[in-house]
Amino acid sequence: MRTVLRSSTGGIAETLLARRRRVCHGAFQSVRALTSGTYRVPKPFNEPNLQFAPNSPERIKLREALSEIRSQLPLQVPAIGGKNATVSSSQHLTSLTMPAEHALPFQEYASASQQDVQNAIENALKAKKEWQSMPFTDRAAIFLRAAELVSSKYRFRLLAATMLGQGKNAWQAEIDAAAELADFFRYNVSFAQEIYDKQPTVNAENHHGRTDWRPLEGFVYAVSPFNFTAIGGNLVSAPALLGNVVVWKPAPMNAYASHLVHQILLEAGLPEGVVQLVNGDANVITDTVFKHREFSALTFIGSSEVFRNLQVKAAQGLAENRYRDFPRMAGETSGKNFHLLHPTADVTNAAKHSVRAAFEYAGQKCSALSRVYVPESCADAFFGTLKRELSRVKVGAPEDYTSFTGPVIDKKAFDRVTKAIDEANKDSRLERIAGGTYDGSQGYYINPTVYATKEPNHYLFDKELFGPVLVAYVYPDSKFEETLDIIDRQGGGFALTGNIFSNDQKAIRLAEDKLRYAAGNFYINCKITAAVIGQQSFGGARASGTCDKAGSAGLLQRFTAPRTLKEEYNKLDDVLYPSNM
Repeated sequence: MRTVLRSSTGGIAETLLARRRRVCHGAFQSVRALTSGTYRVPKPFNEPNLQFAPNSPERIKLREALSEIRSQLPLQVPAIGGKNATVSSSQHLTSLTMPAEHALPFQEYASASQQDVQNAIENALKAKKEWQSMPFTDRAAIFLRAAELVSSKYRFRLLAATMLGQGKNAWQAEIDAAAELADFFRYNVSFAQEIYDKQPTVNAENHHGRTDWRPLEGFVYAVSPFNFTAIGGNLVSAPALLGNVVVWKPAPMNAYASHLVHQILLEAGLPEGVVQLVNGDANVITDTVFKHREFSALTFIGSSEVFRNLQVKAAQGLAENRYRDFPRMAGETSGKNFHLLHPTADVTNAAKHSVRAAFEYAGQKCSALSRVYVPESCADAFFGTLKRELSRVKVGAPEDYTSFTGPVIDKKAFDRVTKAIDEANKDSRLERIAGGTYDGSQGYYINPTVYATKEPNHYLFDKELFGPVLVAYVYPDSKFEETLDIIDRQGGGFALTGNIFSNDQKAIRLAEDKLRYAAGNFYINCKITAAVIGQQSFGGARASGTCDKAGSAGLLQRFTAPRTLKEEYNKLDDVLYPSNM
C-alpha cells in the first residue's frame, strides 16, 4: 500500500501542452512552432491520497460517481478501443457481474475476432512512424496531461469503476486507480528522460559519439491483470513514451476500467493508433499477436503459469524464424510472499503489519503476504494480537466505508480459495487461528483466515492461493538461521516480496544475505505491500518474473533498441599503423 500525504499540485502539464506540435485530437500535424533551448521534464511527485473522511468533499464526489455508474449498468465495452468506438447491437457480448453482488451485471464486453486483432496491429504499425518521430517533449506532455486528468477530472469515476468492478474499498481504489496510475504516468516520463540522458561521457579529440535510443522496430504486446487499474496504465505508458506502439489486452474483469484509462490517454492527446486496446478471448488475441512478424516485445503481469506458456509460444515463433527480432519478454507474475519475525521483533508491530499485508484487498495483490515465520517465544503474543486486530476488521461491500476488505474477484477465485480452506480445516497438522469461513450467497466473501503449524514442509507454504489465507510456521528460537534456509527453499519457487521484523542488526544483515534471492523486494520492519512509485521499484525473479522492476528506468529500457553513432572530424592520413614503420 502506498500512503502519500501532502498538498495536491496541479497544472504540471499545461505549459508543455501549449508547445506540442500535435493537437489533442489524435490527428498529426506536420509542423510545430520553432523553439530553442534544453528541455527538462518536470520533477515528478507522488499523487497525494485523499482521505474520504465522513462528510468530506471527496466522499460526496465518490458517492455521486458510484451512483452515476450504477445507473448506467451494465457498462458496455467495445472489442477495440477508440474515441468513437461503440458496441454494435449485432455483437455477442460477454457479461461479467460485480464481485460484491454477483447477481448484478457490471460490464459487457465485445470480443475481437482474429481479423479485428490483425487490423489493430496494422493500425498500430501505421501510427508508428509519426509517433516515434514526435519529439520526446511532446510525448511527455501527453502523459503528463493524462496524469492531471486521472487526478482531477476522471478521479472519482476511476475509483467508482475500480470499486464496483474489482471489489476494492475506497482506500484501496484511491491508492490504485488515482494515485498510483498518476504516479506511473509522471514517473515514467522522468524515467524516459533518464534513459535519453545516457550518453557517452568520454570522446576523443577528433570524434563525437552519441546514443540513439530507438524504439523497438515492431510493436509491443501488453497484457494486464484484473487487480490493479494502474498496472495497465504502466504497461502501455512505459513503451509508448519511448516511441513504441502497443497492442493492449486487459483482463476481462478489468475491461471497463482499462477502457476508461484508454479514453483518458486519447483525451490527453495520444494519437488513436498508438495504443490499441483489444478485448476478447485471450487465446485468439495472443495467437494472432504471436503469429505476426512485427511482434517485438511482451510486457506482462499475471500468473506464472500463463507467462511461462507465453514464453513457450514465443520460443516456437523463434524456432520457426517467424519474427524480425528476438522478442523481449518482461513479466512480473506470482508470489508466495513472507514475513519473518526474529525473537527481538516488535511483535505488536509485526502482527499489525501482517494483517494489512495478508488481508487488504482480500489477499489479491501479487505482493500480498501468505506465509509468516514466528519464533516460539513470540507466538502467543503474535497470534493474540493478530486475532485482536482481525476482530476489528470488517469484511463487506466496497461502498461501505467501514469495510476493511471485500470480496475475491469472481466465482473461480472463490471456489479455488474456499476449497483450500475446507481442506485445511480438516488437516490435523494445522491449528486454525482465525477465519476458515466464507459466504458466497450475495458476493464472493471469504473471511480472513490464519493457520499455524510446526511442520515447516506443509504444502500451504508452497501453494499459491491468491486469497485471504495466511499460514504460519512456529520455529524454535534457536533455529533462526535454519529457518532462513527453509524460507529460501519454500515458496513454490516464487521470489517476489519478503521481510524481516527485528531489532538485531546482525540478524537483519544475516537475513538480507541468506535471503538475497528469495525476494525481489525485501523490507525491514514494515509490511511487504509497501512499494511506492519513485521510491521503491517493484519486481521479483525466479518464478515471479524477469525482475525488470516496474517503477524504474530499467523496465522502460527493455523497450529500446539503442543505436551507437560515431562521427569523426579528421581524415585518415595513412593506412599503415605507426608500428608498421
